[in-house]
Order: sequence, then C-alpha cells, then structure tokens
Amino acid sequence: MNAKEDFDAMQLRRVLGRFFTGVTVVTTVDEDGNPWGVTANSFTSVSLDPPLVLWNQAVSSHSHPVFRDAERFAINILSEDQIWVSQQFARPKDDRFAGVAVTPGIGDVPLIDGCCAVLQCRKVATHAGGDHAVFIGEVEHISSNDQRPLVFGDGKYMWAQPLDMAG
Repeated sequence: MNAKEDFDAMQLRRVLGRFFTGVTVVTTVDEDGNPWGVTANSFTSVSLDPPLVLWNQAVSSHSHPVFRDAERFAINILSEDQIWVSQQFARPKDDRFAGVAVTPGIGDVPLIDGCCAVLQCRKVATHAGGDHAVFIGEVEHISSNDQRPLVFGDGKYMWAQPLDMAG
C-alpha cells in the first residue's frame, strides 16, 4: 500500500481548516525600526520550561526576510472584536498599521492594543519546513485580560463559547 494518498493542496487546506485555531497577528520591526505584521493562525506552545512558542510563515511571503532577520517578535492574540485587525494584516497593503493602536514592547516591537493576550518573544531558532519557515521564540513577557479570543475554522471567523458539560 502506498504511504501517501493522492490529494491536492486545496483538499489538504480544507482538511486542515477543520482544526479551529485562535487568530494572531505576529509583529516585529526591521533593521530600520519600521513595524511589520502578519496575520497567522500557525501558532502553538512548544515548552513551558523554558517558555517557548512557535509560528510559521511561507518563505514566499513579502515580509519573510524581515521576520527571518528579526531578533524579536510578538504574538498578538486577537480578541473577538478584532476581525478587522486580522483582515487588515492578512491583506497586502503598504501600511498595515494604519488605524491600529499599538504600544511599543521590548525592542520597540509593536504590541497591538485591545488584544486578549500578548507574548513578547526573543527568536531562538528558525527551521526549514517545506515551503515555510518555523520560528521558535522564548517568551520574555506576557500580558492578558478577560476578553474572549477570536477563533477561525472552516474558513470562517467564530467566537469561543464555553461548553457546559455539567448539564
């Protein structure tokens, strides 16, 4: 039996879309101090000790050289009312930060105001992963609040709601 079934990229994308995720905007600054950001749902924890997280980015992305060369990045976990922020950072445009309130973080990496959580990271490793690069960061500072996160799956934005298992 063949180990790999025949399927195309769109079929794989639909299947992967069945795994619902939070929505993040990963931010950094380039060598001239200019802010960069990109919407990403490819974010996960790696380790608690030391505190490590990862995200990945297509190497064909316009912003890939900036993230590849950056020393730091921030994972901005979007709140349920920040769909517009997700969309703004997902689309190609000259100034993705237009109209987005930010606060400078460690190394002047922009932190998006209004997120339900933010992790400020120092990049410790980059690994090749097919047509993507996997960035691993050590978490140096965290912040969060009680806002609910924005969720994405099946090609749609959604809200996270608790499931009452007691009833």
